[in-house]
Amino acid sequence: MEIHSNALKAAKKIKLVIFDVDGVLTDGGIYIGAKGELYKPFYCRDGLGISLAHKYGLQTAIITGRKSEQVAFRAKELGICHVFQGNSDKRSAYDELKERTGLKDEQIAYIGDDLIDLPIMLQVGLPMAVADAEESVRAQSLVVSGKNGGHGAVRELLEFIFKVQGKWEDIMADFLLPDSFSENKNWKQ
Repeated sequence: MEIHSNALKAAKKIKLVIFDVDGVLTDGGIYIGAKGELYKPFYCRDGLGISLAHKYGLQTAIITGRKSEQVAFRAKELGICHVFQGNSDKRSAYDELKERTGLKDEQIAYIGDDLIDLPIMLQVGLPMAVADAEESVRAQSLVVSGKNGGHGAVRELLEFIFKVQGKWEDIMADFLLPDSFSENKNWKQ
């Protein structure tokens, strides 16, 4: 993982993490069946990371350029309540999201992978990228995952925020202490 010197200070302020979908929550491939049906491979460890974010006080959102039922289904399954699809210019969705949440730029992180993500990444307090992101996107990021999109990058970047915010020990305790784990049987992946 690549961490810029300003990343720790920025991560302490984060209250909302926004995800792109294709190339971030998925591997960026577009899988089409024989009858035109669309498939998107989501990574289950990223899903658990998102569930942990909700439990430990981080809001999450999706802003994606494409529109698909699979994204709506996965977002609902994980409890991501702010979902913006079909936004080739993501700035209007970002402005609406800030209005809905009342948060300021410095309280928001964005995880992206391609040029379409840059306008928002230049506004947020903590721009982040997956390892296989386009070069310009990596260059604008304060944190770059060591993992590719759709292969645990989201989880790794969320864990970075958890650790900086001092939440990681509590998260681990939930899984290592038998009483805590039995109370939390419904983890979403």
